[in-house]
Formats: sequence, C-alpha cells, structure tokens
Amino acid sequence: MTATTTARPLAAPGRPARRRSQARDFRTTRWGWAYSAPAVLIFATFVIVPTGYTFYVSLWKWNALNPAMSTFKGVGNYQRLFAATQPTFLSSVWHSLYFSGAMVIGGTAVSLAMALLLQRGGALLNASRVALFVPHATPVIATSMIWVWIFNPRFGLADWVLHSLHLPTSDWLQSSGSSMPAVIIYSLWHEIGFTTVVFLGGLATLPNELSEAARVDGCSAWQEFWYITWHQLRPVTTFVVAITAITSLQAFTQFYALSGGGPVYATTTLSYLVYQEAFVLSDTGYGAALAVVLFAITVLFTMVRRRTAAGSESSLV
Repeated sequence: MTATTTARPLAAPGRPARRRSQARDFRTTRWGWAYSAPAVLIFATFVIVPTGYTFYVSLWKWNALNPAMSTFKGVGNYQRLFAATQPTFLSSVWHSLYFSGAMVIGGTAVSLAMALLLQRGGALLNASRVALFVPHATPVIATSMIWVWIFNPRFGLADWVLHSLHLPTSDWLQSSGSSMPAVIIYSLWHEIGFTTVVFLGGLATLPNELSEAARVDGCSAWQEFWYITWHQLRPVTTFVVAITAITSLQAFTQFYALSGGGPVYATTTLSYLVYQEAFVLSDTGYGAALAVVLFAITVLFTMVRRRTAAGSESSLV
C-alpha cells in the first residue's frame, strides 16, 4: 500500500505567502473610512461643532439677537465665576458634587444589593427584574411630574406613608433642607434599574470555582462576597461609578421639573445654572463659560475612569 502526498504549490518568488485566516483590517482602508463617514459626520455636527462653538461664545459678551454686536471679553466670563453673585458658582459646584456623590455611593450600593438578590432566580425574582428596569425606561420629565404629587406636603403619598408609620413628615420640595434629598430619592428610583442590570451582567460572567472553594473552606457569605465576588466585579463597579458620576453631573431635567433649582437655590446645580444664565437671564457668554467648566469636569471624570479601569483590569490579570 503506497501513500501519495500532494505537494503544496510554492509561493511565487518575491511575493510573500498570504495567511488564509488573517482577517483584513478595514480601519485604514478607503472602505473603512466610507463606512464610518456617516457616524463621524453626525458626531461632528451634533457634538464637536457645538462644543467648539460653545468655547468660542464663552469668550464674548454674546448678543443672541445680533451676534455682530457682541463684545469680546476674553477670560472675563471665567473671572466672573468667582464673583459674588447669587447663586454662586462654588455653591452650584458643591450641589453638583453632593448630588453626584449621593448617586454614586447610594446607587452603587443599592443596585449591587439588588443584583445579588435577583441573581438567585425564580419566577418572582425574574418578574422583579422587569419591574425594576421599567422606571429607567420612562421619560424623566413625565415621572418627575408624578413625583411632584408624591412629595406634596398636604396630600402626597410620601408624607402619608411617614404618617402611617408614626414618623415625622417633611415638606420635601418646599424646604431647602429636604429638597436635595427628595431629588436624590427620585433619581435613585429612576436610575437604579440600569445599574442593577449592569451588575447582573457582571455577575453572570463570574466563574463559580472560587466561590465553591471558599464555601468548602468555611467562608461565610459576607467573606465570600467581600474577598471573591466584589473583587472580581471591580471592572464592572468602576464602570458603574464612572457612568453614574458623569450622568449625575449632567443631570438637569429632574431639577427643572421637581424643584426649579430652589428653594433658595438649594438644588441649583452647575447644569441648572447653565440653563438659568444662558436661557432665562439671556447671559449667553457667561452661560457658555459655565458649560465649558462643566465639560472640563466631565472630561476629568472620564479620564479618571479610564485610568482606574485600566488599573483594575491589569490587577485582575
């Protein structure tokens, strides 16, 4: 019995052999640029150009009715940030950081706890996943109007529950001390569904070997969560914290619908101050300067998120 072998044809001299499994990289070809051109055009039209125009407007005492009559001020609008105005720039930054910190800490803790609970499965818990995500899918302006009635101090549901439990009631949105916590309560209700789904996705990808080994070694449920589960969820937690911080800094609709920045500017965040200066008081140049500062803070949070995410991924390798 003889075995026959078929020799592979040699590559032509001067021409390197091409790998069959090597995929073509279209990112540097004309077709790659052609495919990405619509997305790049849309992004440039609605993001890059308006951002650059905002930088330009922030250098002027802008006349919205007749831009030709605008007066160049240079950094004058930025110097006004620390002038004694009401509400002050620093107070609005503090309110933004207060709101963002509460959303990051409270939202991350509650959504992680809900994800661990829903991970157990069951028909009832599976239905609860949908109910938990529904608030996030609803418009902020519509649900904010409903929560205005819930926080009503006379016949609202919130005070009725407190009164039924024999707890002290609150004026909620009518008090400078409770207006920001009221907005935070609504925002947590609206946003926790999304972050819970993110944590559920992260928990679904975790291997079970380490958890099973920990239970065999006698670790408690808390030790298993603290040293194994949460350690493996560090990249997901970093993503949730960064996204929550950025969206909280840019939050506007709930402050506009629930409290209108009050009372006594208690809920006037940086994003709401941009709206008030640029559109209510028609001080477009100063409003653009505030928007630039908000943009810079958002970029800073994004850079921190990328660095911490890279560090988390390298530490888990």
